[in-house]
Amino acid sequence: MLLLDTATVLPEDRVGAFRAAFDQASVPCRIEHLDPPDRVHSRMHLWSFGAANVFTTDASGFRLVRTPRHVRRESPAIVALAVQSRGEGRFHQFGTDAVVPAGELMLSDLTAPYQFSWAGSGGSRAFQIPYELLGLPPDVVRAGAPRLRSSPLYGLVREHLERLTGSADRLSADPGAAALGTATVGLVRALLVSAAGRDDLVGPAWEETLVTRVRAYASRHLTDPALTPGVLAAAHNVSVRRLYQAFADAGISLEQELIGQRLEAARAALVSPAGLRRSIEAVARACGFDSPSHFSRRFRQAYGLTPREWRQQHR
Repeated sequence: MLLLDTATVLPEDRVGAFRAAFDQASVPCRIEHLDPPDRVHSRMHLWSFGAANVFTTDASGFRLVRTPRHVRRESPAIVALAVQSRGEGRFHQFGTDAVVPAGELMLSDLTAPYQFSWAGSGGSRAFQIPYELLGLPPDVVRAGAPRLRSSPLYGLVREHLERLTGSADRLSADPGAAALGTATVGLVRALLVSAAGRDDLVGPAWEETLVTRVRAYASRHLTDPALTPGVLAAAHNVSVRRLYQAFADAGISLEQELIGQRLEAARAALVSPAGLRRSIEAVARACGFDSPSHFSRRFRQAYGLTPREWRQQHR
């Protein structure tokens, strides 16, 4: 959902419009714009994923200051994990200062004072989680937040968040949006537990996120036709039986998950500018199908038309 596009707002009204949109999506704070009012510009979006949401901002330079007075005002208890999409963010909370380059993660506890800013033009993609949904005590959140990069899960969660926020408009409209939100919360929980070094919580968090981690791993290795349940199990240090059980408990067929991801990748590739220049067989192989006939049969079963017919519709 588009909250704000200052291109449609008179210059003298942009500061007020920015404040109204931010208040709708986040918690109370002071907003200081670093450019003259007539040069303020921004686009903000908000999408729901169950009880969590994605809040994106692309804007001219500004500073957010959440003071103790703001914290005392009634507002939702939220934790926000954000990826800096453009520009360089500067963040301060709990006595720690951090520079957040483009492509890196930052976690803020919105139940406490903080400051965040960027100069020039920048962008942020935030996944906002109610504290009660996250299911972690504040001491774990605050211990893990400044140490996110120390966790082996950092890269996986960052890639997942980039994919989620990059396709938030389409994904939030999908029937599985709430389940995707729950899975993403599980990944954030596991990242914080890992970064905080809480050994007593690692086991449960690791188990809770097994399916999400396997699905994310599979999406990064779809081009390998040798990607099998055995390979996935070995990569995650579990038995094949345990892997199948985890997917069954989640109501998901492991084989159908792999085929479904490959089919979705192929469907997008077939009508992409680069894919239109390749043969259908080459696209199929690039998406992990080693048999063109098997690919065509499964594609038709899934989408009701052949790969060639799908491509012709998009020429």
